Amino acid sequence: MNYWLVVGSKKNWDTAFQHRNIWGLRKTQRLLWESINEKDKLLFYATQPVGGIIGYGTVRTKFIQDKPLWPDELKTDEVIWPLRFEFDVEFCLLQDKWKSEKIISKELFPRAGFQLLNELAARKLITSMHVPEYTIPEIELPSIEEEFAEFVSAPQKQEKILLSHGNLQDRLVKIGQLQDYIAEKEYPFDIGKLDVVWRRVINSVPTYVFEVQIGGDIYHALGKLKHAFDLWNSHIYFVASEKDYSKATGLLSGTFHEISDRVKYIELEKVEELYKRKKAYFEFEKELGI
Repeated sequence: MNYWLVVGSKKNWDTAFQHRNIWGLRKTQRLLWESINEKDKLLFYATQPVGGIIGYGTVRTKFIQDKPLWPDELKTDEVIWPLRFEFDVEFCLLQDKWKSEKIISKELFPRAGFQLLNELAARKLITSMHVPEYTIPEIELPSIEEEFAEFVSAPQKQEKILLSHGNLQDRLVKIGQLQDYIAEKEYPFDIGKLDVVWRRVINSVPTYVFEVQIGGDIYHALGKLKHAFDLWNSHIYFVASEKDYSKATGLLSGTFHEISDRVKYIELEKVEELYKRKKAYFEFEKELGI
């Protein structure tokens, strides 16, 4: 795990938080961007008039943007910071406390907009924020393939649903919406349409991409997933029966070997199960007022 100092103006941090925690780097910073890993720690540094660290978080995912998002980009209709990543905020000062309660250190060199930090120095800075949660071991949050089984009792009788292409698309859209994504089906891009995509904000590229395979052309489905990954560095998912996935593995070891370790497989039947568990989890939180 790496620790990074992310330096930006107060205005840019306001924009980042308003757009659900997105930051971007220039094309010239590609080597740095490629060095970023999911779960790396980020220290948020706001330049003058703040002049210090205001919080920290964790990298969620990386993606390549081809649409303007930041105010300076919208003014010129040009993407200035295409190499982007989403992050989770673990702690951040209230905005009216940024200047008075910021963290400063002689070990920091904030003139560089994005830089790798020494782990010991970074941990000391995080600890100095007096956030007790940091001392608690990190808990791995369930990924899309995992189940929320601890509090949801499996129904004795499950209604048989029709595993049609459209039905599965609708379920994936609803799952995405439950996770607070902008989810849509039949998303157009330059070589056709993607079955389902999830995006963080309106002016953003897809963070998650799904191709649902029920018969049809496996080669074309994998081609679209590969192109989405090449364009945006999206998380890509192949939703299919075990039989179709077995056929896909041959292509993934040959023609599409570049995405063999990136594409994830979801069984058709697991989509409905995941939807029910996500919905139950959402309703449980709502019941508790969380």
